[in-house]
Amino acid sequence: MSRFSAMMKMTAVRLSALYLLLFTVCALGLVFYMTSLSVRLLTTQTETAVNEEIESIGQSYERGGIAGLVRSIDRRGRQPGAYLYLVTDPAGRIVAGNVQSIEIGVLQTEGWIERPITYERYGEGNEAKTHTAIARVIVMPNGIRVMVGRDLGEPEQVRLVVRRALMAALGTMGIGAFLIWFFVGRRALQRIDKVSVASQRIMGGDLAGRLPVSGSGDEFDRLSENLNGMLARIQELNEGVRHVSDNIAHDLKTPLTRMHNRAESALASARTTKQWRAAMEGMISDSDQLIRTFNAILMISRLESGYSTEALEQIPLSVIAEDVFELYEPSAEEAGVQLLLGPVDATPVRANRELVAQTVSNLVDNAIKYASGIDRPVEVSLSVVRADDKVKVIVADNGTGIPADQMERATERFVRLEESRSQPGSGLGLSLAKAVMKLHGGSLELADNAPGLRAVLTFPAGEESG
Repeated sequence: MSRFSAMMKMTAVRLSALYLLLFTVCALGLVFYMTSLSVRLLTTQTETAVNEEIESIGQSYERGGIAGLVRSIDRRGRQPGAYLYLVTDPAGRIVAGNVQSIEIGVLQTEGWIERPITYERYGEGNEAKTHTAIARVIVMPNGIRVMVGRDLGEPEQVRLVVRRALMAALGTMGIGAFLIWFFVGRRALQRIDKVSVASQRIMGGDLAGRLPVSGSGDEFDRLSENLNGMLARIQELNEGVRHVSDNIAHDLKTPLTRMHNRAESALASARTTKQWRAAMEGMISDSDQLIRTFNAILMISRLESGYSTEALEQIPLSVIAEDVFELYEPSAEEAGVQLLLGPVDATPVRANRELVAQTVSNLVDNAIKYASGIDRPVEVSLSVVRADDKVKVIVADNGTGIPADQMERATERFVRLEESRSQPGSGLGLSLAKAVMKLHGGSLELADNAPGLRAVLTFPAGEESG
């Protein structure tokens, strides 16, 4: 009973119950309407037939008088399925007919009798039954009265047959509709119970859990798939937060510890202005690194949470590439790296100049930093190419590169594939580049340059300037 009550609380089940009730009321109304319509139709046809029969009898009277009328009625009354006939003289005595008895007072009227009359037939013996009929009485010029009627048994039988057939059909349909409603509602309730159980498990901390999907593609499946997508995103964000927290604790512990040790060392041993200055410069350098790290974290958060696209404008990436090349050419030469500027396509894209410049700068800086220090000549190339409706900024080097199984992980926050961490950095450069490209509706791709690494920023092409 509690399960039925729970099922009745569902909006879909309540609507189905209301539809079923409405269907039942309409079906009953249809049954009574059809039966009454059938009866009226048959009654009208019967009245028409009685009128025609009276006209025929009147013609017999005109041709043969009373004798001809009696003979005609006697002949008609013996035929199978005959009408009701009754002829009386002016004194009310029965002269001819096939009716044994009739209601008192019927023959005293003239015209159609307002209500069905009761009568008994000849030939039924001791088992005489009372029947009902509709009848019309006419009076001849000599006072003779003639009644012609039709038994109502046939219309009544038709009415009963029609009513029973409709009731049986609609009853079957109603039972079928109820069973379908019950089992469909029960199945829906079972699916909701499964969703509730899965939801409770997820709320209990199992973020890897997902809502069940039956594969039918109905509204329950669509809702579950959308919620599963949301849960997957939440799980991804939680994993990201956990990794970020671990990495922040790991990466920021070193500069903070170094600042603390330098401050203690300065307090304990510094005696000259030069020593105090060196200690302060070291702490400022460490604090600058911390500030840069936190600024990168804040920028990534802003980009991932929906950085305003109002600052985007149509700019050619070739200008940014040339500026970055000029900026890093001296530092590349100092590090023993040959920085090359390849073809630079001038197709404009809708972008934020500052963010894109910072992203390209990070890629070039990483290429110079991690490609230097190997035994062969090192080259880093920067180019801008057009490919169909895309514009690509490509930064390629011939350094040590990144293992194929680590390329996806390299774009996560605070991930540094250099385990020794001898190079300066926070591990946020590629993560920031990924977030910037997401804002611009593009993508960041890392690929093997054989040897080295090939980083590709893909932007949707903008409108050509006339």
